[in-house]
Amino acid sequence: MAKGKQKPGRGRTAEAVTARVDGGLAELVPDRDRPRGRTLLIDGAPQSHVDLDDPAYLDFAYQRRLGHIADLVAPPGKPVQALHLGGGAFTLARYVAATRPRSTQQIVEIDAPLVAFVRAELPLESTWRVRVRGGDAREGLGKLPDGWADLIIADVFSGARTPAHLTSTEFAAEVRRVLRPGGFYAANLADGPPLAYVKAQIATVGTVFPELCLTADPAVLRGRRFGNAVLLASDRELPVAELTRRAATDPHQGRVEHGRALADFTGGAAPVTDADARPSPAPPPSVFE
Repeated sequence: MAKGKQKPGRGRTAEAVTARVDGGLAELVPDRDRPRGRTLLIDGAPQSHVDLDDPAYLDFAYQRRLGHIADLVAPPGKPVQALHLGGGAFTLARYVAATRPRSTQQIVEIDAPLVAFVRAELPLESTWRVRVRGGDAREGLGKLPDGWADLIIADVFSGARTPAHLTSTEFAAEVRRVLRPGGFYAANLADGPPLAYVKAQIATVGTVFPELCLTADPAVLRGRRFGNAVLLASDRELPVAELTRRAATDPHQGRVEHGRALADFTGGAAPVTDADARPSPAPPPSVFE
């Protein structure tokens, strides 16, 4: 969930294209400022943005924050092994491929018609080492060997909500299993006042990973509006100072909470298990107006 024209080619005009997918009506809407930029919407809700001419360009604020994390997981330009739970328009996989050539990546996306639509309209470069697997994100995660990934990004939404089975301590333990020592786990969380879901996710992931931080728009962190927050977790010290600097200089300025401030923000929220997990909250209609 997030808030984004393709240059005429192959006989196409710069008009929106649509397809019926499992998640609803998918649209790729031209970006008036970028000749080969497109915004993906599902049932009218913006999901992601892609610029085929510049795959390192990230338009949405939450995707820029995920991009910062991808930048910091390893030395600049070093290839990594990345797992993307949730495909969308493959925006972050494109970013990693462009900024870290020779990286090996896997995308797990349950919506097969969406994958086919994106592949047809926004094709991946043939030289990129990106494999797209169909199926449920947790099942796909379970098929990977221990310590496979340097970076795992969870950005899974079904009907604008993250499914319940991707919010539990058991799921977080599987993430930890697949992540290499020193790797990063980043999750896109969508929530609104009083941020009970985000706080519970911090507590949940904190049962598995010793190091956490959260980055989001200050208005979201203050509980003033519904929006995206990115949770970063690892078994090593996080680059909080650099992430804070990057978030503060973004076009849509972000704030980073860490340590005591993050604990105070979480306020004693309880971890979530498979037995009591619930989907993330549905966004209010005003988010898409």
